[in-house]
Amino acid sequence: MSTGEATSPFADWEGREPLSLFPRVSLHSIGGEQVLLCRVRYEPGAEVPRHSHEHTEQVMYVFEGEVEMTVGSERRTLRAGDTVVVNRGVEHELRSAGGCQFFEALSPVPLDHVADPERDLVLGPDGGSRHVER
Repeated sequence: MSTGEATSPFADWEGREPLSLFPRVSLHSIGGEQVLLCRVRYEPGAEVPRHSHEHTEQVMYVFEGEVEMTVGSERRTLRAGDTVVVNRGVEHELRSAGGCQFFEALSPVPLDHVADPERDLVLGPDGGSRHVER
C-alpha cells in the first residue's frame, strides 16, 4: 500500500497524462482516505462492458455530452446535469456514441482508478488502509 507522497490537500490535473481503463475512455483522479473523485472522458464510440464494483459505490454527474447507461436492468440516456448512483455489486454498462464527460465519486477508493498513488492520493493517518484493489 502506498504511503502517499502528496503533502498538500490542493492539486490539479493540468499537464498530467490521464489513465486509460478501456479503449476511448480516460480519467484523471484525486483521492484521500475514503473517497476518489474522477473526471472521466468518453471519446465518440466508447463502450464499457457490463461489470460491477464489488466493494465500491459510484456516484456520477454528467456535465457534457450524452452516455447511455444500464444499471441492473434499467437503461437511461444521461445528459448534462443528470446524475446516477451505482451501489456496490450492481452490474452496469455504458456507451457513448458522441462522447461525453462526467465526474464520478467512488468510495471506498478503488486503486485501479488511480494512475499514480504517490501523486493522486492525499493520505492521512489511516494511510489508505481502506482502499480496495477493485
